[in-house]
Amino acid sequence: MNFIITIFAESRHLLLESSVYILLGLVVSGLLRVFLNPGIVAKHLGKGRYGSVFKAAILGIPIPLCSCGVLPAAATLKKQGANNGAVTAFLISTPESGVDSIAITYALLDPIMTVVRPVAAFFTAFVAGISENIFGKEKAVVSQAPDLSCPVDNCCDGNGCLPENHARHHTFFEKIKAGLGYASTEIWSDLAPWFFFGLLLAGMITAIVPEDLISRYLGSGIWSMLIMLAMGVPMYICATASTPIAAALILKGVSPGAALVFLLAGPATNITSLTVLTGILGRRATGIYLISIAVSCVGFGLATDYIYALFNISAKAMVGQASEFMPYYVEWAGALLLIMLSIKPVYRKLSSLIRRKKRFHIHSTEKTTPDTPQIDKSLEGCSGST
Repeated sequence: MNFIITIFAESRHLLLESSVYILLGLVVSGLLRVFLNPGIVAKHLGKGRYGSVFKAAILGIPIPLCSCGVLPAAATLKKQGANNGAVTAFLISTPESGVDSIAITYALLDPIMTVVRPVAAFFTAFVAGISENIFGKEKAVVSQAPDLSCPVDNCCDGNGCLPENHARHHTFFEKIKAGLGYASTEIWSDLAPWFFFGLLLAGMITAIVPEDLISRYLGSGIWSMLIMLAMGVPMYICATASTPIAAALILKGVSPGAALVFLLAGPATNITSLTVLTGILGRRATGIYLISIAVSCVGFGLATDYIYALFNISAKAMVGQASEFMPYYVEWAGALLLIMLSIKPVYRKLSSLIRRKKRFHIHSTEKTTPDTPQIDKSLEGCSGST
């Protein structure tokens, strides 16, 4: 019973430290949605072996989408004419980073990791995209017109409406309101269940796993990074949810470099996204995607450990220190607001899992039902044998 209380206490502590920063990240995410034109995005990602990849890698850094949530956006970019390298770069930098995950990294880890994480995400995406354009083979697709519809309320499709005319459709405050609504509903609906799952998992690591066990086998060095890579690649976890887990691992003795490998590999890949990627880009491109992520993650992990050692900085001592100036009542207000925003999406996720389990049970029952009469017939005339 005590360890359950400890798990929730540790999870609550992480929630308080991160809530305000997540809310700030969500605000920026919503504003990006209403002020970033998707047509312009697609226009710049179709041509050029290097320029398009650079733009795609930069574009993906602030956008808060997980490894599965980014797939529809990437498929749209591909259909709108973006080359494989640009799509690959976008697929990597977007789930590995995001304004929300950058904010929570500052809150739960330290300023160094806050800078290293998006920089590593950018270079990983850029290297993978360039490799794809050089060594890969383009998969032919039918180009589609960019989606220029109004991101505020779909008031027009953007094709027959000049930008200067559309600018008069909505005031600045209407756009702000629409962006905040989008952030608190659509964006957070995708992230909330995984974020709280990450909090609970981080609390379990802190409360249950012995410190000497992790520091002995997952402390530092290339082997610990390879283990973290093997853990992260098949796992479905978003950049925001992976951060409290990384903080818990560092507190238990994992090196910042090994934690960075998990922060990069976990959000960028999972079994589901890899199968979809094969359909979007092809098997060869998916192989280049995986190899580029693995090599870049381990390389940046080793470089990160070197930086901390060079300046004699203890990542364990730095965890959570950056957010200590935040007043306690502000943390509680942010946590309560975040919980209120999370009730509906978490409830929907749990209801979906319960319904899926019921459907599986009914399906299993239906499959076994036809066998029942045969069993009954075989027992006829045997009633007197007992």
